[in-house]
Amino acid sequence: MSGSTGKTAWIFPGQGAQKCGMGKDFYEQSQTARDIFDEASQILGIDMKKLCFEENERLDQTEYTQAALVTTCLAMAEALKSSLPVPDVTAGLSLGEYCAITEAGGMRIRDAVTTVRKRGIFMQNAVPDGKGAMSAVVGLSGEQIESAIEGIGDVFIANYNCPGQIVITGYQEGVEQASQRLLEAGAKRVLPLKVSGPFHSPMMREAGEKLEQVMREIEWTPLRIPYVTNVTAEPVEEITRTKELLREQVASSVRWQQSMERMIADGVTTFIEIGPGRTLAGFLRKISRDVKVINIAEWKDQQKL
Repeated sequence: MSGSTGKTAWIFPGQGAQKCGMGKDFYEQSQTARDIFDEASQILGIDMKKLCFEENERLDQTEYTQAALVTTCLAMAEALKSSLPVPDVTAGLSLGEYCAITEAGGMRIRDAVTTVRKRGIFMQNAVPDGKGAMSAVVGLSGEQIESAIEGIGDVFIANYNCPGQIVITGYQEGVEQASQRLLEAGAKRVLPLKVSGPFHSPMMREAGEKLEQVMREIEWTPLRIPYVTNVTAEPVEEITRTKELLREQVASSVRWQQSMERMIADGVTTFIEIGPGRTLAGFLRKISRDVKVINIAEWKDQQKL
Protein backbone atom coordinates (compact mmCIF):
# COMPACT_ATOMS: atom_id res chain seq x y z
CA MET A 1 0.00 0.00 0.00
CA SER A 2 1.37 3.38 -0.99
CA GLY A 3 1.64 5.14 2.36
CA SER A 4 -1.41 6.15 4.37
CA THR A 5 -2.84 8.16 1.51
CA GLY A 6 -4.82 5.30 0.04
CA LYS A 7 -4.16 2.90 -2.79
CA THR A 8 -3.09 3.57 -6.36
CA ALA A 9 -4.56 1.84 -9.42
CA TRP A 10 -3.25 1.70 -12.97
CA ILE A 11 -6.06 1.55 -15.54
CA PHE A 12 -5.91 0.89 -19.28
CA PRO A 13 -8.32 1.93 -22.06
CA GLY A 14 -10.03 -0.35 -24.56
CA GLN A 15 -10.70 -0.35 -28.27
CA GLY A 16 -11.78 3.07 -29.51
CA ALA A 17 -8.93 4.87 -27.72
CA GLN A 18 -6.51 4.22 -30.60
CA LYS A 19 -5.30 7.16 -32.65
CA CYS A 20 -2.64 7.84 -35.24
CA GLY A 21 0.68 8.77 -33.64
CA MET A 22 -0.01 7.00 -30.34
CA GLY A 23 3.16 6.02 -28.52
CA LYS A 24 5.47 7.75 -31.00
CA ASP A 25 6.95 10.13 -28.40
CA PHE A 26 7.55 7.16 -26.07
CA TYR A 27 9.31 5.31 -28.89
CA GLU A 28 11.55 8.33 -29.45
CA GLN A 29 12.30 8.96 -25.76
CA SER A 30 12.56 5.49 -24.22
CA GLN A 31 14.68 2.47 -25.09
CA THR A 32 12.23 0.29 -23.12
CA ALA A 33 9.31 1.47 -25.27
CA ARG A 34 11.38 0.98 -28.44
CA ASP A 35 12.16 -2.60 -27.47
CA ILE A 36 8.48 -3.39 -26.90
CA PHE A 37 7.34 -1.91 -30.24
CA ASP A 38 10.20 -3.67 -32.05
CA GLU A 39 9.56 -7.02 -30.37
CA ALA A 40 5.83 -6.82 -31.18
CA SER A 41 6.65 -6.07 -34.83
CA GLN A 42 8.96 -9.04 -34.94
CA ILE A 43 6.60 -11.54 -33.24
CA LEU A 44 3.52 -10.53 -35.23
CA GLY A 45 5.18 -9.76 -38.56
CA ILE A 46 3.48 -6.35 -38.54
CA ASP A 47 5.34 -3.04 -38.69
CA MET A 48 4.03 -1.58 -35.44
CA LYS A 49 5.66 1.82 -36.01
CA LYS A 50 3.87 2.17 -39.33
CA LEU A 51 0.59 0.90 -37.85
CA CYS A 52 0.63 3.19 -34.80
CA PHE A 53 2.56 6.26 -35.98
CA GLU A 54 1.47 6.81 -39.63
CA GLU A 55 -1.96 7.55 -41.11
CA ASN A 56 -3.51 4.25 -42.26
CA GLU A 57 -6.87 2.47 -42.40
CA ARG A 58 -5.74 -0.65 -40.58
CA LEU A 59 -5.48 1.06 -37.20
CA ASP A 60 -9.30 1.06 -36.91
CA GLN A 61 -9.72 -2.55 -38.05
CA THR A 62 -10.29 -4.78 -35.02
CA GLU A 63 -7.77 -7.41 -36.09
CA TYR A 64 -5.03 -4.75 -36.05
CA THR A 65 -6.40 -2.31 -33.46
CA GLN A 66 -6.16 -4.72 -30.57
CA ALA A 67 -2.49 -5.59 -31.00
CA ALA A 68 -1.61 -1.94 -31.72
CA LEU A 69 -3.32 -0.58 -28.62
CA VAL A 70 -1.99 -3.24 -26.23
CA THR A 71 1.55 -2.79 -27.58
CA THR A 72 1.28 0.99 -27.12
CA CYS A 73 -0.17 0.90 -23.60
CA LEU A 74 2.36 -1.68 -22.40
CA ALA A 75 5.25 0.27 -23.97
CA MET A 76 4.03 3.37 -22.12
CA ALA A 77 3.57 1.58 -18.79
CA GLU A 78 6.97 -0.13 -18.93
CA ALA A 79 8.75 3.06 -19.98
CA LEU A 80 7.17 4.93 -17.06
CA LYS A 81 7.67 2.28 -14.40
CA SER A 82 10.45 4.12 -12.60
CA SER A 83 8.52 7.41 -12.44
CA LEU A 84 5.01 6.12 -11.64
CA PRO A 85 3.72 5.20 -8.19
CA VAL A 86 3.70 1.41 -7.83
CA PRO A 87 0.13 0.15 -8.31
CA ASP A 88 -1.79 -1.76 -5.62
CA VAL A 89 -4.30 -3.02 -8.18
CA THR A 90 -4.93 -2.75 -11.95
CA ALA A 91 -7.91 -2.82 -14.30
CA GLY A 92 -8.51 -2.41 -18.02
CA LEU A 93 -11.63 -1.75 -20.05
CA SER A 94 -12.31 -4.78 -22.26
CA LEU A 95 -9.14 -5.09 -24.36
CA GLY A 96 -7.30 -3.05 -21.71
CA GLU A 97 -7.71 -5.96 -19.29
CA TYR A 98 -4.79 -7.70 -21.05
CA CYS A 99 -2.55 -4.77 -20.09
CA ALA A 100 -3.92 -4.88 -16.54
CA ILE A 101 -3.13 -8.61 -16.21
CA THR A 102 0.36 -8.14 -17.67
CA GLU A 103 1.16 -5.25 -15.33
CA ALA A 104 -0.22 -7.26 -12.39
CA GLY A 105 2.38 -9.92 -13.25
CA GLY A 106 0.09 -12.56 -14.77
CA MET A 107 1.38 -12.75 -18.33
CA ARG A 108 4.41 -11.78 -20.38
CA ILE A 109 4.26 -8.83 -22.76
CA ARG A 110 4.91 -11.01 -25.80
CA ASP A 111 2.04 -13.36 -24.81
CA ALA A 112 -0.33 -10.42 -24.28
CA VAL A 113 0.49 -9.06 -27.74
CA THR A 114 0.16 -12.40 -29.57
CA THR A 115 -3.08 -13.27 -27.74
CA VAL A 116 -4.82 -9.98 -28.53
CA ARG A 117 -3.73 -10.21 -32.16
CA LYS A 118 -5.64 -13.51 -32.35
CA ARG A 119 -8.48 -12.14 -30.23
CA GLY A 120 -8.90 -9.31 -32.75
CA ILE A 121 -9.04 -11.76 -35.67
CA PHE A 122 -11.53 -14.07 -33.89
CA MET A 123 -13.79 -11.13 -32.96
CA GLN A 124 -13.60 -9.59 -36.42
CA ASN A 125 -14.55 -12.92 -38.02
CA ALA A 126 -17.25 -13.94 -35.51
CA VAL A 127 -20.02 -12.04 -37.31
CA PRO A 128 -19.98 -10.96 -40.99
CA ASP A 129 -19.06 -7.29 -41.52
CA GLY A 130 -22.02 -4.94 -41.35
CA LYS A 131 -24.25 -7.40 -39.47
CA GLY A 132 -23.37 -6.24 -35.98
CA ALA A 133 -23.52 -2.81 -34.35
CA MET A 134 -22.91 -0.99 -31.09
CA SER A 135 -24.32 2.32 -29.85
CA ALA A 136 -23.63 4.49 -26.82
CA VAL A 137 -26.75 5.50 -24.92
CA VAL A 138 -26.50 8.82 -23.07
CA GLY A 139 -28.79 9.84 -20.23
CA LEU A 140 -30.50 6.63 -19.08
CA SER A 141 -29.70 4.23 -16.23
CA GLY A 142 -28.89 0.56 -16.72
CA GLU A 143 -32.32 -0.43 -15.40
CA GLN A 144 -34.10 1.95 -17.80
CA ILE A 145 -32.14 0.55 -20.74
CA GLU A 146 -32.69 -3.06 -19.69
CA SER A 147 -36.45 -2.56 -19.59
CA ALA A 148 -36.53 -0.58 -22.87
CA ILE A 149 -34.65 -3.25 -24.85
CA GLU A 150 -36.55 -6.16 -23.32
CA GLY A 151 -38.18 -8.29 -25.99
CA ILE A 152 -35.95 -7.04 -28.84
CA GLY A 153 -34.08 -10.10 -30.03
CA ASP A 154 -30.29 -10.14 -29.91
CA VAL A 155 -29.70 -6.75 -28.26
CA PHE A 156 -27.67 -6.62 -25.06
CA ILE A 157 -25.82 -4.21 -22.79
CA ALA A 158 -22.14 -4.31 -23.78
CA ASN A 159 -20.63 -1.74 -21.38
CA TYR A 160 -21.66 -0.09 -18.15
CA ASN A 161 -19.16 2.79 -18.55
CA CYS A 162 -20.32 5.41 -16.05
CA PRO A 163 -23.58 6.96 -14.86
CA GLY A 164 -25.50 8.11 -17.92
CA GLN A 165 -23.32 6.32 -20.47
CA ILE A 166 -24.04 2.72 -21.37
CA VAL A 167 -23.29 0.89 -24.62
CA ILE A 168 -25.70 -1.53 -26.32
CA THR A 169 -24.64 -4.25 -28.75
CA GLY A 170 -26.23 -6.76 -31.11
CA TYR A 171 -27.32 -7.28 -34.68
CA GLN A 172 -27.68 -4.10 -36.75
CA GLU A 173 -31.51 -4.18 -37.11
CA GLY A 174 -32.03 -4.90 -33.43
CA VAL A 175 -29.70 -2.11 -32.34
CA GLU A 176 -31.53 0.34 -34.65
CA GLN A 177 -34.90 -0.72 -33.24
CA ALA A 178 -33.56 -0.46 -29.68
CA SER A 179 -32.10 3.00 -30.41
CA GLN A 180 -35.54 4.24 -31.45
CA ARG A 181 -37.11 2.81 -28.31
CA LEU A 182 -34.42 4.29 -26.08
CA LEU A 183 -34.94 7.78 -27.53
CA GLU A 184 -38.66 7.39 -26.84
CA ALA A 185 -37.80 6.29 -23.29
CA GLY A 186 -35.92 9.58 -22.75
CA ALA A 187 -32.32 8.95 -23.82
CA LYS A 188 -30.58 12.26 -24.58
CA ARG A 189 -28.63 10.69 -27.43
CA VAL A 190 -27.95 7.30 -28.98
CA LEU A 191 -24.65 7.39 -30.86
CA PRO A 192 -23.59 4.58 -33.23
CA LEU A 193 -19.98 3.55 -32.53
CA LYS A 194 -17.32 2.98 -35.16
CA VAL A 195 -16.85 -0.74 -34.56
CA SER A 196 -17.06 -3.69 -36.88
CA GLY A 197 -18.98 -6.16 -34.74
CA PRO A 198 -21.45 -6.81 -31.90
CA PHE A 199 -18.75 -7.05 -29.24
CA HIS A 200 -19.55 -8.16 -25.69
CA SER A 201 -22.65 -10.01 -26.82
CA PRO A 202 -23.42 -13.77 -26.92
CA MET A 203 -22.62 -13.60 -30.68
CA MET A 204 -18.97 -13.58 -29.57
CA ARG A 205 -19.11 -16.91 -27.70
CA GLU A 206 -17.36 -18.79 -30.49
CA ALA A 207 -14.58 -16.19 -30.52
CA GLY A 208 -14.21 -16.75 -26.77
CA GLU A 209 -13.89 -20.50 -27.22
CA LYS A 210 -11.19 -20.09 -29.88
CA LEU A 211 -9.42 -17.63 -27.62
CA GLU A 212 -9.40 -20.15 -24.80
CA GLN A 213 -7.58 -22.64 -27.04
CA VAL A 214 -4.89 -20.02 -27.69
CA MET A 215 -4.62 -19.21 -24.00
CA ARG A 216 -3.87 -22.83 -23.16
CA GLU A 217 -0.47 -22.40 -24.77
CA ILE A 218 0.50 -19.39 -22.66
CA GLU A 219 2.74 -19.53 -19.65
CA TRP A 220 0.75 -17.83 -16.88
CA THR A 221 2.59 -16.53 -13.81
CA PRO A 222 1.27 -15.83 -10.30
CA LEU A 223 -0.16 -12.32 -9.86
CA ARG A 224 1.96 -9.89 -7.85
CA ILE A 225 -1.08 -7.70 -7.21
CA PRO A 226 -4.79 -8.22 -7.95
CA TYR A 227 -6.55 -6.97 -11.07
CA VAL A 228 -10.29 -6.29 -11.27
CA THR A 229 -12.12 -8.26 -13.95
CA ASN A 230 -14.75 -6.74 -16.27
CA VAL A 231 -16.88 -9.89 -16.00
CA THR A 232 -17.77 -9.67 -12.30
CA ALA A 233 -16.22 -6.33 -11.22
CA GLU A 234 -14.39 -8.28 -8.49
CA PRO A 235 -10.65 -8.43 -7.75
CA VAL A 236 -8.86 -11.51 -9.11
CA GLU A 237 -5.98 -12.76 -6.99
CA GLU A 238 -5.46 -16.23 -8.50
CA ILE A 239 -4.14 -16.39 -12.07
CA THR A 240 -5.84 -19.80 -12.49
CA ARG A 241 -9.20 -18.03 -12.99
CA THR A 242 -7.93 -15.70 -15.68
CA LYS A 243 -8.25 -17.93 -18.75
CA GLU A 244 -11.90 -18.65 -18.09
CA LEU A 245 -12.66 -14.99 -17.28
CA LEU A 246 -11.02 -13.78 -20.52
CA ARG A 247 -13.03 -16.31 -22.50
CA GLU A 248 -16.25 -15.08 -20.89
CA GLN A 249 -15.25 -11.42 -21.17
CA VAL A 250 -15.56 -11.40 -24.98
CA ALA A 251 -19.25 -12.33 -24.82
CA SER A 252 -20.40 -10.66 -21.58
CA SER A 253 -21.04 -7.09 -20.38
CA VAL A 254 -18.07 -4.95 -19.36
CA ARG A 255 -18.87 -3.83 -15.81
CA TRP A 256 -16.55 -0.85 -15.80
CA GLN A 257 -18.55 1.46 -13.55
CA GLN A 258 -19.04 -1.38 -11.06
CA SER A 259 -15.28 -2.18 -11.24
CA MET A 260 -14.32 1.41 -10.43
CA GLU A 261 -16.85 1.55 -7.58
CA ARG A 262 -15.43 -1.67 -6.17
CA MET A 263 -11.86 -0.31 -6.33
CA ILE A 264 -12.92 2.91 -4.61
CA ALA A 265 -14.68 0.87 -1.90
CA ASP A 266 -11.45 -1.11 -1.48
CA GLY A 267 -9.50 2.08 -0.75
CA VAL A 268 -8.18 3.25 -4.14
CA THR A 269 -7.82 7.04 -4.06
CA THR A 270 -5.54 7.61 -7.09
CA PHE A 271 -6.20 6.26 -10.58
CA ILE A 272 -3.54 6.54 -13.29
CA GLU A 273 -4.89 6.06 -16.81
CA ILE A 274 -2.10 4.85 -19.12
CA GLY A 275 -2.81 4.99 -22.86
CA PRO A 276 -3.95 7.31 -25.65
CA GLY A 277 -6.95 9.57 -25.02
CA ARG A 278 -8.72 10.48 -21.79
CA THR A 279 -11.76 8.21 -21.93
CA LEU A 280 -11.35 6.49 -18.58
CA ALA A 281 -10.54 9.73 -16.78
CA GLY A 282 -13.82 11.11 -18.16
CA PHE A 283 -15.77 8.09 -16.92
CA LEU A 284 -14.19 8.31 -13.47
CA ARG A 285 -15.15 11.95 -13.03
CA LYS A 286 -18.78 10.88 -13.47
CA ILE A 287 -18.39 7.88 -11.15
CA SER A 288 -16.73 9.73 -8.24
CA ARG A 289 -15.57 13.27 -7.59
CA ASP A 290 -13.57 12.13 -4.58
CA VAL A 291 -10.71 10.34 -6.30
CA LYS A 292 -7.62 11.71 -8.01
CA VAL A 293 -7.29 10.82 -11.70
CA ILE A 294 -4.02 11.26 -13.59
CA ASN A 295 -4.04 10.68 -17.32
CA ILE A 296 -0.81 9.69 -19.09
CA ALA A 297 -1.34 9.80 -22.86
CA GLU A 298 1.91 11.46 -23.97
CA TRP A 299 5.53 11.48 -22.80
CA LYS A 300 5.20 15.02 -21.43
CA ASP A 301 2.29 13.98 -19.19
CA GLN A 302 4.83 12.65 -16.69
CA GLN A 303 5.01 16.22 -15.39
CA LYS A 304 1.54 15.66 -13.90
CA LEU A 305 3.18 13.28 -11.44
